Amino acid sequence: MKRDGSTVVRSHIIGCGAYLPNTIVTNADLVTRVDTSDEWIRTRTGITQRHIAAKGEKTSDLATAAAKAALANAGATPQDIDMIVVATTTPDLTFPSVATIVQRKLGMTRGFAFDVQAVCSGFIYAIATADNFIKAGQVRSALVIGADTMSCILDWEDRATCVLFGDGAGAVVLNAGEGAGTSEDRGVLNTVLFSDGRLHDLLYVDSGPSTDHSVGYIRMQGKEVFKHAVTNIAASVEASAAAAGVPVDAIDWLVPHQANQRILDGTAKKLKVDPAKVVSTVALHGNTSAASVPLALATAVADGRIQPGHLVLMEALGAGMTWGASLVRW
Repeated sequence: MKRDGSTVVRSHIIGCGAYLPNTIVTNADLVTRVDTSDEWIRTRTGITQRHIAAKGEKTSDLATAAAKAALANAGATPQDIDMIVVATTTPDLTFPSVATIVQRKLGMTRGFAFDVQAVCSGFIYAIATADNFIKAGQVRSALVIGADTMSCILDWEDRATCVLFGDGAGAVVLNAGEGAGTSEDRGVLNTVLFSDGRLHDLLYVDSGPSTDHSVGYIRMQGKEVFKHAVTNIAASVEASAAAAGVPVDAIDWLVPHQANQRILDGTAKKLKVDPAKVVSTVALHGNTSAASVPLALATAVADGRIQPGHLVLMEALGAGMTWGASLVRW
């Protein structure tokens, strides 16, 4: 609470939802397509399977399904929502945005919608965007979605990348609430965002509309990405905790971007966080880019791990490089 006794605006997460395509591709399936093995994939990534969108199943379809699940979980309707923010790097079309397509598919006839693009960090950037709109008083509610069909930009002959990624979507509903301005408040306590464009060549897609009128494939320097991931993710977690005035060990759940189990383990070790506090879904989902954090969040909420009052720290790192964290009191 401020010195004058007034309250501050907080963004409360009131609903979570997720969607995964029905088709599952196991490591054994990949062995028939590329020179690899189940052991090679599992020991280096922790991944055993991933979901792949069906032919004709678009990013907006995944995003819409996750949005409907989040709205149902929140007890809300599309007409209760003031804005939609979709984090994606694999839109249905160059334009319009996936968010406006989702708006149409939901039958939402009010508010506004747009996409953000920060690749695997996209959901954290989208949460920050929606939270700031709510804190500024421009909206009272927001639907924030992370959705990607990474299978569309994979080189299925490149075993360094094709084994890593999957498709999926996750969503949350934010509502404006009140707080005293302390770390005991419910809702989004803070978000911290970073980027360094000099690291472009570590992870990128090798083409695009204004380069050669195509989509391109993911290219990655895995060892270098790993090094920057552990260092920068840990730093963002520490920055978010410090901004809230809480020690890292006070965090109940770390909900990370699901890139690689070794990155999750390395980050937990660097932060001295109990691995039991780290929500991991990478084994079953692979890296779903902007969808990975909300998918992991929805999983931990659905199975009862995340409870009211818990401190939940979401974090991610993606191409650009971009990275960031968001601390939420559930």
